[in-house]
Amino acid sequence: MENYFADPLRYDGGMQYERCGRSGVLLPKVSLGFWHNFGGIDSYERSREITHYAFDHGITHFDLANNYGPPYGSAEETVGRLMDDDFRPYRDELFISTKAGYDMWPGPYGNWGSRKYLMASLDQSLRRMKIDYVDLFYSHRYDPETPLEETLQALVDVVRAGKALYVGISRWPLEATRYAFSYLKERDVPCLIYQGRLNLLDREPQQDGILDLCREEGVGFISFSPLAQGLLTDRYLNGIPEDSRMSKGKFLRPDMLTDEVLGKIRLWNAIAQERGETLAEMALAWILQQPGVTSVLVGASSAAQLQKNLKCIAASPISLPE
Repeated sequence: MENYFADPLRYDGGMQYERCGRSGVLLPKVSLGFWHNFGGIDSYERSREITHYAFDHGITHFDLANNYGPPYGSAEETVGRLMDDDFRPYRDELFISTKAGYDMWPGPYGNWGSRKYLMASLDQSLRRMKIDYVDLFYSHRYDPETPLEETLQALVDVVRAGKALYVGISRWPLEATRYAFSYLKERDVPCLIYQGRLNLLDREPQQDGILDLCREEGVGFISFSPLAQGLLTDRYLNGIPEDSRMSKGKFLRPDMLTDEVLGKIRLWNAIAQERGETLAEMALAWILQQPGVTSVLVGASSAAQLQKNLKCIAASPISLPE
């Protein structure tokens, strides 16, 4: 295995950095998500190639969760290998996030938002990634059964214990989010960022007031699933390819490709072509141009795909019909 030496020009290649709310943190406009393609079933050499390309082009933010894989935990284990093989000398240049909130291990303490689960999960994540702390730890989803104070105090305490530098929440409803921002701020551990699904086909954070609240409270916003699991690409313009994610039907089901959705995708694809862009590039650029958005999380199955997606940073202003 060849030694990795990061590109000395990695911060001079066009990556732009955005201040995350009212904090000292600057995040790259494009961040690398580890939801798919970095698990135990995936090629480690390909994971290395993608992460090398990302860091060499100024992507400093790697986003994980405890159950990313498959199998659960294996994306974090991949990061642990990457730290040992390549990235330990660059740890202070990286902004690594992880989350807990979804199913992770059997029994009553491996899911949702209890203090027991969050604390244990973060300890496990640190061991898998072979790091002493994460830069950002999220509550991955709202738990309607656990008292909000319990979940939020656990976030406060992981920062005070030195296991995370910042905390965030993901996919919480508006009023719970408002309460979370207040609770955390009062305890001097303000919420750094909100992670939500925002894309051309799903504009819920804009429609339900989450983005407005983040701007008002000085909290960043990062979009996941920006290409709607691949719908917002040229992959499905003419049906469902046999080897596509939709054909496997796990996260992207064939019934999502309605006539209405297909009509929108074809319209947006035509506009993208007129702009000299792919639909994916334009869809990512649209998100970055929405007020209050700090960064967009992209997945990548290859360095070449990531290279194409990075073009969104320099896109000209976009005005699209819904």
